[in-house]
Amino acid sequence: MELILHKNGLTFFFYLLVLLLYCFACTEGLDRRDFPAGFVFGAGSSAYQYEGAAYQDGKGPSIWDTFTWMHPDKIIDHSTGDVAEDFYYRFKEDVALMKEVGLDSFRFSISWSRVLPKGKLSGGINPEGVRYYNELIDELLCNDIKPFVTLFHWDLPQALEDEYGGFLSTKIVNEYHDYADFCFKQFGDRVKYWATFNEPNTFSSEGYATGNTAPGRCSTYEGNCAAGNSATEPYVVAHNILLSHATAVKLYREKYQASQMGDIGITVSTFWMVPKCQTDASTKAAARALDFAFGWFVNPVTYGDYPESMRALVGNRLPKFTEAESNMLKGSFNFLGVNYYTARYADDSTSSSSVNLSYTTDSHVNLTTEKDGIPIGEPTSTSWLYIYPRGIQELTLYVKRNFCNPPIFITENGFIDVNNSSLPIEDFLSDSSRLRYIRLHLSSLLNAIKDGVDVKGYYIWSFLDDFEWELGYTLRLGINYVDFKNGLRRYMKHSALWFKDFLQQENMITRPKMLSFQ
Repeated sequence: MELILHKNGLTFFFYLLVLLLYCFACTEGLDRRDFPAGFVFGAGSSAYQYEGAAYQDGKGPSIWDTFTWMHPDKIIDHSTGDVAEDFYYRFKEDVALMKEVGLDSFRFSISWSRVLPKGKLSGGINPEGVRYYNELIDELLCNDIKPFVTLFHWDLPQALEDEYGGFLSTKIVNEYHDYADFCFKQFGDRVKYWATFNEPNTFSSEGYATGNTAPGRCSTYEGNCAAGNSATEPYVVAHNILLSHATAVKLYREKYQASQMGDIGITVSTFWMVPKCQTDASTKAAARALDFAFGWFVNPVTYGDYPESMRALVGNRLPKFTEAESNMLKGSFNFLGVNYYTARYADDSTSSSSVNLSYTTDSHVNLTTEKDGIPIGEPTSTSWLYIYPRGIQELTLYVKRNFCNPPIFITENGFIDVNNSSLPIEDFLSDSSRLRYIRLHLSSLLNAIKDGVDVKGYYIWSFLDDFEWELGYTLRLGINYVDFKNGLRRYMKHSALWFKDFLQQENMITRPKMLSFQ
């Protein structure tokens, strides 16, 4: 991997020596060997954000292909994922880079419309798409990197959206069952970790309450959307996602798990919610905020129903599970994926409206980033992210206490740099803030493990700089730099070099195996 030299004339060897000494200093006090045996370190990605080849080799369009082309004004830099990082064609180069860094595992998603262009088996199978994922999985395994596969990471086939509204219809449950069955059958002999959905809470709220992301539906009082209902659609979509999840887990357990010896779960994201004031109202507000963001999905897959606070506040707009559906949902995961980046202060909201109802206000919570003018954590170059490493410890302890101490993977955790095209590449490679962010969060996660939380692995978001949904290419979250202006060349950032050093510390004789939770 090529390293770019600083402009001050340092020789390559001196630069490398300085960098290695820097990495050694950063790892001091944090040792891979402190983590449990079998603990997995990896990095993540998703199909639309990485692959490119959006209209090639038989792939059908997804709602994100349509969204970026039909609503360029909703993407901050008017960009698309048509090419993205060109991972579809460069995956062997990138897997070699993963091997160099020393990843135990790589998390990626399957593009539903790449393998089933019309979204359903009756619409035909795309052999080129199947070939691509087979080759990617085999390449990872040949390099001793375990695949962690997400079945749905927001890119629904457009054909299903056009036919019956996608996840707004209960018809999606059978289509998702068939798609999952196809993937288990094609790839499950080598894939041992499956996540049914990535951040279904974000997909439901941003896609159907605010309209910021595909398919871009909302009420007119929430945003600039051609159609939608922010008061009901997020809940309908979430309900059908949960039924799809439960159906796929039941299928996997009954038909594939014994022979393929894999595990299946779901990945949910949230801020950590800190009561803004030392009052009962603030404490209850923080709890409600977690219910509406995290418990919305984790409560049903654990206990078979939505949180009581959601039932009380949303009322009959919140769909109900039948007894059979509730029983199918209970315990429908072998592990829980948790995406964590930052935290918010939560306080009670007294404002209410019986007219402009929306998922965004149903919790009656105000979320803020400051208290008495002091930010909740160290500010960064983007207003969205404040460094609050304690939150990853508190969140995983919350999961332990409230959801029966399940096995947990931290499936996303990462740092954001604003992409300033006027800066030289060297400035982005010297990502000391990201490096410190990762170290602080790993240290906090280690504290949670010492407190009895059953954490099995940690995946950095992201392995490469990528297309960040409605924010396009205005942000960089990768531990490896992608030069989008000059041939998409990859360069290791200091954080990648630190991670490489951390993962390959001396006396680590064997790489950990991914454990089964059965």
